[in-house]
Amino acid sequence: MESSDVNSLTQGIGMTSQRTRDRLVERLREGGIRSTAVLDVIRKTPRHLFVDEALASRAYEDTALPIGYNQTISQPLVVAAMTELIIATQPGRVLEVGTGSGYQAAVLAQLVPKVYTVERIEPLVKLARQRFRQLGLRNIRAAHSDGTVGLPDFAPYDAIIVTAASEIIPEALLEQLAPDGGRLVIPLGSREAQTLTLITRTEEGIEHTSLDPVVFVPLLGGIS
Repeated sequence: MESSDVNSLTQGIGMTSQRTRDRLVERLREGGIRSTAVLDVIRKTPRHLFVDEALASRAYEDTALPIGYNQTISQPLVVAAMTELIIATQPGRVLEVGTGSGYQAAVLAQLVPKVYTVERIEPLVKLARQRFRQLGLRNIRAAHSDGTVGLPDFAPYDAIIVTAASEIIPEALLEQLAPDGGRLVIPLGSREAQTLTLITRTEEGIEHTSLDPVVFVPLLGGIS
């Protein structure tokens, strides 16, 4: 991508001012985010472009916001934490399940060479593609598809990030993980109680690490 494309959209006053972004980054640092690379990307990515104009004044609050279709743009702290987990092993190819607004994919695309993202709700896919083009993010491939089956045509992936909660780990996603240390980051649990979980696939098997409690919309199959 051209960094100047993103940077050109980060200038301005009020909600888009650098001061506002810096305050968000400080909150993320206080929340435990240590990666300078992740913090720098969060600072320069124009989150206000990923929400409805009526909510743009709240774009740099550390909170989830509605994006329509019963979906949300995730809390920046959660985006940053999941991104840290994903980039820890310097992946070349990452699959995101649940494009939503496109914000998480936009953050990842500035840190890894290739991002694939799937979304079951077609209008959200179209909006996300427009945003990626606006930001000059040319290393994202967005598909309108059932995320529970992954994106097998481009597997295996060095890392997979799931931005919706599931009570079980979709078998298709495990199969599409690279066998030599591929990472899957997914919220596991019911609507009432979810835990961010790191799954690592090795030649010996699957390793699970439970992390922090989170709240995500449910992972649904099919397309619409």
